[in-house]
Amino acid sequence: MKLKTLISSIIIILLCCVAVFPVSAAESPVIWINIKGEIDAGQSALVQRAMDDAVRSNAQAVVLEIDTPGGLVDAALSIRDRVSDSPITTICYIKSRAWSAGALIALSHRNIAIAPGGSIGAAEPIPTTEKTVAALKAEFAATAHKMGRNPRVAEAMVDKSLGLEGYAEPGQILALADYQAISTGIADVVVNDREALLKHFGLLGQPVKEYKQEWLEKFVGWLSDPVVKGALVTIIFLAIMTEIKTAGMGVGAFAAIAGAILLLGSQWLAGIAGLLEIILLTGGIFLLIVELYVPGTGIFGLAGVVAILGSIFLTLGANMQAFSTMLISMALAIGIFFILVRYLPESRLWNKLVLKDAATSQRGFVSTQDFSQYLGQTGFTVTKLRPAGMMEINGIRLDVVSEGQFIEADIPVIVTEINGSRIVVKPVKNNTK
Repeated sequence: MKLKTLISSIIIILLCCVAVFPVSAAESPVIWINIKGEIDAGQSALVQRAMDDAVRSNAQAVVLEIDTPGGLVDAALSIRDRVSDSPITTICYIKSRAWSAGALIALSHRNIAIAPGGSIGAAEPIPTTEKTVAALKAEFAATAHKMGRNPRVAEAMVDKSLGLEGYAEPGQILALADYQAISTGIADVVVNDREALLKHFGLLGQPVKEYKQEWLEKFVGWLSDPVVKGALVTIIFLAIMTEIKTAGMGVGAFAAIAGAILLLGSQWLAGIAGLLEIILLTGGIFLLIVELYVPGTGIFGLAGVVAILGSIFLTLGANMQAFSTMLISMALAIGIFFILVRYLPESRLWNKLVLKDAATSQRGFVSTQDFSQYLGQTGFTVTKLRPAGMMEINGIRLDVVSEGQFIEADIPVIVTEINGSRIVVKPVKNNTK
């Protein structure tokens, strides 16, 4: 009986194992990311989201299908860093072309497959200066070396002065067709389609989870456009100047904060902005809020503005291009600000929004009673003036104040000054009472 029970238990355990293992394998998908068109922060945000999901789902592999003529270097660097540091097997599938920034992304994968007629390379930076070429060439060489590929080939994709024997003469930028990518060791295999790729890497039949850009990532991509980023920085500067002009009403501060959040938030989702930029932005916003509740000092407001500007500078890349963008945006903001100050009060729109009627004395409006008729007249104090009290002139009692001294009741005084509703008196000289 005991033997029968033991055998039954073993069978149950084996059946459970058989049932569990296929489920576990089925829960580990192949992540397939589609990148098509120019590389921007939206594409980077897509990769960040997909790679996060790949780690959470314990994916078997990540395949990045790419077809791009290039794009923004900062977005490509963000993608490169995330892919090359991934603990999961990564495969790049060059569907048609991986040029410029796309070539850097392709080189960051452990495995590279290319479709017939595909190409990779042509990564000369724009503007082509000695500094930009040297920097990007180092990035390409380091990425290729890290992933076990020939750095010399990667460098020739950026620096046309190098050339590559048999593929590009010195003075020609290197771009490789599918068969050339195989012969130089840049690509591992030529595959016709998705099925052939999955079969080659032993993933055929496994569940595939596909990722494409959603509306948020498209919006992030739009915000990453250099013109849009410049416009956002201009709005931030203009809002700060408006806040100063309106003596801290809060409208300008709110607009500046909103613009900074849009700018930094888009770059953070793309993996371009880091923790320091977020700390500076949130710290700056906090200091501006403190300034609203502690008016007059200006210290918190100034520190908040400096922190937000520092966050923007770092977000834009903390380089000369970032400095130029901020400088141009500042000049535009100043120009727009002076135009608004000069012409907006005279516009029809402003006249419709602002009340022009004024309650003036010429139109019969008075804010306080007119006491000017009592200037120089004399009367008697009704109460003690210490220094304020009451006096009487021709039967009319008035609230008055002395010039500083205390005056007893029933003393003759003369009105020496009228300031609105404030009546100043002093004792009459040669008072014999």
